[in-house]
Amino acid sequence: MTLAKDDEHFLCLRASPARMDQLWSEGWRHFGVIFVRYRTSEHGGQQYSVLPLRIDLERFALHRSHKRILAKNRDLRVLLRPSSIDREKEALFEKHRLRFEENVPTSLFNFMSPDPANAPCPNLEFCVYDADKLLGTTFLDIGATATSAVYAFFDPAAAKRSLGILMMLHSIQFSVERGCRYYYPGYAYREPFTYDYKKRFAGLEFLDWDDGWQPYLG
Repeated sequence: MTLAKDDEHFLCLRASPARMDQLWSEGWRHFGVIFVRYRTSEHGGQQYSVLPLRIDLERFALHRSHKRILAKNRDLRVLLRPSSIDREKEALFEKHRLRFEENVPTSLFNFMSPDPANAPCPNLEFCVYDADKLLGTTFLDIGATATSAVYAFFDPAAAKRSLGILMMLHSIQFSVERGCRYYYPGYAYREPFTYDYKKRFAGLEFLDWDDGWQPYLG
């Protein structure tokens, strides 16, 4: 991870679930045990305005497109368990990282700590399988009243399955069943970008750095 000079960051080895809720509400995210927040990001020489996002789960409802994604992936198996980094996930990550032309991640440990299930907070993984073949994984931080997606990756050969959205939907369902108020899907940008799929959820809010959380109206 490379930090720009204007990024805010700090080191935190452990944080309570309530503290994680507070940090997410203030726009913080973490790479391993380094917490960061920033208002702009650059891609291809263009400056983008960062939008921290969260979904108010009391206002969430499935769109028709989400129902189609769930239906076409009924043949897949989804496992929920404490997070770990193993050879199977590392091999899938190597396929996934080939999708990127800039800011290419070098390791899952760019995002996860050496103790993925516990540091800096409890973390669970959703693993999507086609029979015994791993197609995708997402890592989900667990707070007191919220959850937050840390990182997701999938097999590019299965891109037509919309696995990124599928894993978000399973994370949202888990968060609702757990009684959480918010699910944080990560950052997007105000300008059009490949992260725009995160903006297509009912109940979505964004953090206005000056005026606090606001409904996202598109």
